[in-house]
Amino acid sequence: MKLLAIDTALEACSVAVAAGDDAPIVISEMIGRPRGEDGPGSGPGPDREGKKPHAERLFGMIEATMAEAGLAFADLDRIAVTVGPGSFTGLRVGIAAARGLALVVKCPVVGLGTLAVHAEAARAVAGPVPVLALLDARRDEFYGERFVADGTSAGAAEVGSAAHFAALVMKGDVLAGSGADGVAAALPEGFASIVHRSSAPDIRALLRLAVSAPAAVAPPRPLYLRPPDAKPQAEKRIATKRREAPSGATGKKDKRRGRPEAGPGTETKRRGAPSGATGKETDR
Repeated sequence: MKLLAIDTALEACSVAVAAGDDAPIVISEMIGRPRGEDGPGSGPGPDREGKKPHAERLFGMIEATMAEAGLAFADLDRIAVTVGPGSFTGLRVGIAAARGLALVVKCPVVGLGTLAVHAEAARAVAGPVPVLALLDARRDEFYGERFVADGTSAGAAEVGSAAHFAALVMKGDVLAGSGADGVAAALPEGFASIVHRSSAPDIRALLRLAVSAPAAVAPPRPLYLRPPDAKPQAEKRIATKRREAPSGATGKKDKRRGRPEAGPGTETKRRGAPSGATGKETDR
């Protein structure tokens, strides 16, 4: 199977191409979270200063990876993309790119959860064991999902406290992801080992999952577990316009006509009506 994998869910912008038994071609760059987003991460994360955002880097990386693999886009059998949880902006960039390419080259596209990719990366190290994949969502919360030994999800991804996820851990489970330390601190010492503490998904693990993933019945969509932290600029503009709008009852002049606004109880002057105390007629 000739497969293109895309990940822009978190701090990394990653692309990989696999063709049969050949070693995959991988290009990955740490970019950081978009400004204004309080997305998941184990710390402040890489600085965006001087680095192009996901949207500006992604297609160049896709073209370079495909060229290095010696493949044309028409050769692809499947495209895979991470769908979250993750950065609101990053998820939209990757999913839009995957869906657009799939539409053009007429090949299927599958979406895979960020936490499933983290669990797959953990099993590659620890073997077929149950994994609780966790991402630090900040505000003392975590994104988490538990997977049984064969990689099947034991329940939907959710957001919760360290105590909430600690209650889900069973003897023999391992922890993985940037939120692993936070949840481990709520467990008895030594109860569960931590396999990795990564925030950005491993693109090679995404490739492995994509090969055996069932065909999608619908185009992938972002998996958001809570509202965005960054408020749309449109909302700010609307609020500003509302604050600046004339009140109608203040008697302030209408700038468009240079006359007082008609407030409550004020009669609208008609053509030819007296112009007030002057007794002159309007010449309109």
